[in-house]
Amino acid sequence: MLGARIVLAASGLAVVARSGAAAGNPGLFDVRSFGARGDGFANDTTAINDAIKAAADAGGGIVEFTAGSYVSGSIHLRSSVGLRLGPGATIVASSEAQSYDPPEQNEWGDAFGYQDAGHSHWHDSLIWGEDLTDVSITGPGRIFGRGLSRGHSSDDAPQKIGNKAIALKNCRNVTLRDFTIEHGGWFGLLATGVDNLTIDGLRIDTNRDGMDIDCCRNVRISNCSVNSPWDDGICLKSSFGLGKFRATENVTISDCLVSGYDEGTLLDGTRRHSAENPAPTGRIKFGTESNGGFKAITITNCVFECSRGLALETVDGAALEDVTISNLAMRRIFGAPLFLRLGARMRGPQNTPVGVIRRVSICNVVAEDVADGQGILILGLDAHPVEGVTLSDIQIEFAGGGSLAQAARSVPEMERDYPEPESFGVTPAWGFYARHAKGIVVSHVDLRAKADDQRPSVVLEDVAGAEFDHVKAAPSSGAKTFVLKNVAAFSAQSCPGVADAERPKAVESESF
Repeated sequence: MLGARIVLAASGLAVVARSGAAAGNPGLFDVRSFGARGDGFANDTTAINDAIKAAADAGGGIVEFTAGSYVSGSIHLRSSVGLRLGPGATIVASSEAQSYDPPEQNEWGDAFGYQDAGHSHWHDSLIWGEDLTDVSITGPGRIFGRGLSRGHSSDDAPQKIGNKAIALKNCRNVTLRDFTIEHGGWFGLLATGVDNLTIDGLRIDTNRDGMDIDCCRNVRISNCSVNSPWDDGICLKSSFGLGKFRATENVTISDCLVSGYDEGTLLDGTRRHSAENPAPTGRIKFGTESNGGFKAITITNCVFECSRGLALETVDGAALEDVTISNLAMRRIFGAPLFLRLGARMRGPQNTPVGVIRRVSICNVVAEDVADGQGILILGLDAHPVEGVTLSDIQIEFAGGGSLAQAARSVPEMERDYPEPESFGVTPAWGFYARHAKGIVVSHVDLRAKADDQRPSVVLEDVAGAEFDHVKAAPSSGAKTFVLKNVAAFSAQSCPGVADAERPKAVESESF
């Protein structure tokens, strides 16, 4: 009789192990119950995917990773299933190419090249999901992209391997919270066509983009730290990867840090910056993929450190509009602290019209230790001006040191080029340069140069409507504060060192 009870007990344990559901908690599925070793050597891909499938088949649940290192290839997310990375748990991207799913076909990426391959494929990733609802990944554990490619051809030889830590396509109701991505490959996170997306409390320290939010709606990004010295930190995009125009809209980014320290040194706390990367990236940016638009976006309470500045770019026909940005602190900034660019690269369907930038407000910004060469940049196109930009309550300290030769420099148009601020070179103004713009308001702004700079403080070219009110931008001895070239409806009030000025009619050339 005792032997029968033992047999029955053993049989019951076997049933629990096969189902993966923890005793007393039918919604919890431990990957170890499906054969995962978590020893850092065995490939646990099959066991992890079996656990996810069991949770989905049960109507939903949590797939649990307890402490350990789980080597894996492509992990397939499913609707109504969450991954929970417990304390001490790490999912490690396999270095074996055969562990990853191949990139799926996408005629809008492969045939036309409207966006690069990274934005055109999702299945060649460590963790991916498509057409899903009610999905989550939570911490406090870690995703380590040890075997992921950075997306360059030399990285993929001789076989293409996974190149994204997490990729999501056409999903709804997604929560990513309180975990770490280390060395995330081409993208730590690529989310395309995802609605109702919450990203909270992530720590990303990576070798290319931290997170790309592409063609997504109703997005909340908060309390994240993203260190990405070789590419962008938090990047909003609106590509044609889905084969249609779809805006990234209704987005808030709040209480985040972006930086460009050497990879890994944000997580280990040393925050080093080596000479190997003299101008790290690590910023918040809109673009460059910009087919569908950027609408109703708010950025607030964010820190930029050892990085490039904020960049708002639309170059493929998108409307960038109704954007409000406030409460930014910037330190050790390489290049333009604020960069707005309307271009005409037009990588997308034929006959798409040039886009627009309008109704943008940036206020309460402090920046110090901004590298020499460029001030605030607002660059539109001839016949396509940047419109309705308001800058207020801003303090920026630039390195200075510009020369008279640089003051006379003509900035190239480069309307079809990749819109990186540094590609425009040194600008003829050390503090503020705007070209092809309309309706610019600059109020209560304090611009300073640490070293003598022979360039003027502010240069405006082809601008219709520019108001400067309480703007401190004292030039070096002999230099001008304002230089106007083909400017109409200009006014300056209460700007120290400059008499109030009104120029209602067009001014071909004037400086004072």
